[in-house]
Amino acid sequence: MTKRRVAIRNQSAEANLFARRTFIAFFGVVLIILLLLGNIYTLQVESFEKYKTRSNSNRIKLVAVAPNRGLIFDRNGILLADNKPVYSLEVIAEDVDDLKTSVDEVSLLLDITPERKERFFKELKSERRFKPVELHSRLSDQQVALFSVNQHKFPGIFVNARLKRYYPFSDLTTHNLGYVARINKRDTNKLALEGKLDNYAATYGIGRLGIERYYEDMLHGFIGHQEVEINNQGRVIRTLDYTPPIPGKDLTLTLDIELQMIAKRALSGHRGAIVAMDPRSGEILAMYSNPSYDGNLFVHGISSKNYKKLLNSSDLPLINRSVQGYPPASTVKPFLALTGLEEKVITPETEIYDPGWYQLEGLPNKYRDWKRWGHGKVNLTKAIEQSCNIYFYDLAFKLGITKISNMMEQFGFGDYTGIDIHEESKAIMPSVAWKRERYNKSWYTGETLSVGIGQSYWTVTPLQLAQALTTLVNHGERKIPHLLKATSELVIETGGKAYHQVTPTVYEPRAPLKLNNDKNWDVVLKAMHSTVQNVGATAHTPFKGTKYDASGKTGSAQVAGIKQDEEYDAQTRSENKRDNAMFIAFAPYNNPEIVVAVAIENVEKGGGATNAAPVARQIMDQYFGNRDIQAEIKTAKLQATTKTKLDAKTKAITTNNISSYEAD
Repeated sequence: MTKRRVAIRNQSAEANLFARRTFIAFFGVVLIILLLLGNIYTLQVESFEKYKTRSNSNRIKLVAVAPNRGLIFDRNGILLADNKPVYSLEVIAEDVDDLKTSVDEVSLLLDITPERKERFFKELKSERRFKPVELHSRLSDQQVALFSVNQHKFPGIFVNARLKRYYPFSDLTTHNLGYVARINKRDTNKLALEGKLDNYAATYGIGRLGIERYYEDMLHGFIGHQEVEINNQGRVIRTLDYTPPIPGKDLTLTLDIELQMIAKRALSGHRGAIVAMDPRSGEILAMYSNPSYDGNLFVHGISSKNYKKLLNSSDLPLINRSVQGYPPASTVKPFLALTGLEEKVITPETEIYDPGWYQLEGLPNKYRDWKRWGHGKVNLTKAIEQSCNIYFYDLAFKLGITKISNMMEQFGFGDYTGIDIHEESKAIMPSVAWKRERYNKSWYTGETLSVGIGQSYWTVTPLQLAQALTTLVNHGERKIPHLLKATSELVIETGGKAYHQVTPTVYEPRAPLKLNNDKNWDVVLKAMHSTVQNVGATAHTPFKGTKYDASGKTGSAQVAGIKQDEEYDAQTRSENKRDNAMFIAFAPYNNPEIVVAVAIENVEKGGGATNAAPVARQIMDQYFGNRDIQAEIKTAKLQATTKTKLDAKTKAITTNNISSYEAD
């Protein structure tokens, strides 16, 4: 067996191999160190600003701060829309491990209804998970205390305090002010489209109707920002910087809340509307629609039950009747008379004989007067005083629908008045073109006769009537009806001095309505004056004994047709087929300070003289009887004392006992 030979070690070769390996390893380490140093240089020097910003964004958070919404006052400084602190329960979904279980438990603890929970989960779907979503909008003090004791059990759920809208006079002002409601997805999309979404980052409500919606940009203000430092759990450690929000402007309206209260009381038990306006400026002094509803219900989110109750009510409280159309009936006869004078179809002395009916030649139908036996010989003044239908049938026939519609459009019928709310209707001023476009039918002469007494397709809003009457008493000068009187905003001067800057709102009048003969204005106005002042005229009895010199025109609008020889009897008709009562008035006669338009639906008996004229008188009694009262009620005392005092004052006002008069 041969022995294995042991090789002799080459120490020199091993030393060289070790040296080479050591050099390569050293070179690799140096290269890595150089790379690390280069990366450190890039991070610490070249990209310092970039990564500092990223670091701060993890450590510093910019929180939007909502501005206080502007307040709304009446013309005497009485607060109509306030901001009240409320506590709400809010949830940040990403901070809650088991959202459904946590919501169920906290709902059981605070007695939150299933409906509120359902609404919460619905809203949660349209919000990002890191944004707070409201679970309960109005926590009581007891609920706040109870949750505070148990808050450690509900991470991600917290109580937040914020200001929310409050309307001290509830349903009295809703149709004018509108209300503030939660911002929904549609609002968000609209704000994004208008480039305003960032300004609503911390805002939960937006104006939905009326003044709140129309002047949303003024009332909302501009958001501020709070720069805070947070820890790794997202909790605020300290505030680094604060940019205060700019509050919304305060608005002073033209409304007189006392007149508004009288309007509500005068319409109690009736569906209808009242508009009172200053013809010298176009300021709306009162505008009330009955029945109304409490706008506070919508501020915190109205329940489905309450909303369905309002929506399905046969009285339609959600509709603002002040700006919705009614058949005008005989209230438009003064405007038709003016048209006849201007077109030289009649003169002030033109007489016709009224036997109680009017008949077109060759046709069997007879158009009846409200007085079955007629008025005998009638001139223009008597026709307006007695509201003689036969006179105006004949006048309408002679004028024709085209001349009538052209003149009525100049008074504003069939168009928007320009009032500063969005809910206004144009109503209908019929014409040949209108009927062709609407029904694709020809216009008939019989329809012209009906237009002559404010019937047929013709509808007007109470606001349009007030505006048209303003144009009439101003001899053609046209004012724009408006609710905003002035704005007020906080101004901070250099040096820290702050004050409220009040800016009156200026409205440019429209182009005047000019007549060929200016004397025609006075002819019609004198006839309206006689309608109230002359014994036996249709509006004399309701205004008997007033200390102011009033003028007006009554009207009874037929809302359902009757047969040719049928006699109207309200008692045998269903309520919704009874006539409406209408009335327009102004005072004083020589220098008018107020015009009033009244519409009352489906009256049980009588017409405009019996039902609507006494309502207008209550408004005027309040206006002229209390012109020297100084509104000294301070805003700070409003909620505690104002409403009680005004209610007591309203009850003390004597209601006139007006005897029934069965004319228009």
